[in-house]
Parts: sequence; C-alpha cells; structure tokens
Amino acid sequence: MPLYEHVFLARQDVSAQQVEALVEQFKGVIEEHGGSIAKNEYWGLKSLAFRVNKNRKAHYTLLNIDAPAAAVAEMERQQGISEDVLRFLTIRVEAHEEGPSAMLSRKDRDDRGDRGDRGGFGGRDRDDRPRGGDREERRPRRDESSEN
Repeated sequence: MPLYEHVFLARQDVSAQQVEALVEQFKGVIEEHGGSIAKNEYWGLKSLAFRVNKNRKAHYTLLNIDAPAAAVAEMERQQGISEDVLRFLTIRVEAHEEGPSAMLSRKDRDDRGDRGDRGGFGGRDRDDRPRGGDREERRPRRDESSEN
C-alpha cells in the first residue's frame, strides 16, 4: 500500500484531548478502509505565520499513514467538513522516517539550552570589540575641516 505523511492543524481553542479525539476519529476512518497509522506525533500549539479563520495559533499533528488512496481521500473529505480542522496537507512518500520527526527533534534541541553557548557576537565577548575612541586615526569633523 502507498505511504503518506499527513499534517493537520486544529483550531487553537480546542484542547489537546479534543485533538487526540480527532486523531482517533481519523484513525478509525483509515482502518475502516483497510489502512493503518504507523506513527502519530502531536507537535503542540504553535503560532501561525498568518491568521487562518481568525486563529493566530493552531494544534499541529503529524500522521504517518499506510493506506489505500480511497482511505486518505475519505479522511481528507471529513477533515474538510470538520469545523475544528483549519488546514491539512497529505504527501505521498517512498518510506516513512524512523525515529522522531524534525519538528520534535528541534523542540528537544531548544529545550537543552544550546543557544547560550554560541553567544550573540560570533563567539566574542563585548569587551573584545574595538571601541570608537581607541582608534589612533580620527577623521576630522565637518566643521573642523572646512576653513571659512
């Protein structure tokens, strides 16, 4: 059977438990048509790049699906009808990725606090920067250079 990666965005005012209920509903549709969901990842409540139906945030969920095309089409039809689903995208893939997705691994990296090691000045401290007053040559001011 073909393999798919499917991401859907749920409204910001539904709870995480309601998002799980939506996943179970869509899982039932897939299994009803002879498919299965290999992986289910909840990415959390994230900000959107622009407002979608008056929502500034959405619950993101990834589903790795192994199902016939008819099952995916029926799931997408039901998501289009649902008021809780803002957007969805399904992509056919050759193979599912093993382990956590890039979104989850990025969240783990942010949680570790690796950012503090880099610093904001390319590895230099503020004191290493040359100061304006320490330069030997100084350009004359405009009023100093003009002789009237």
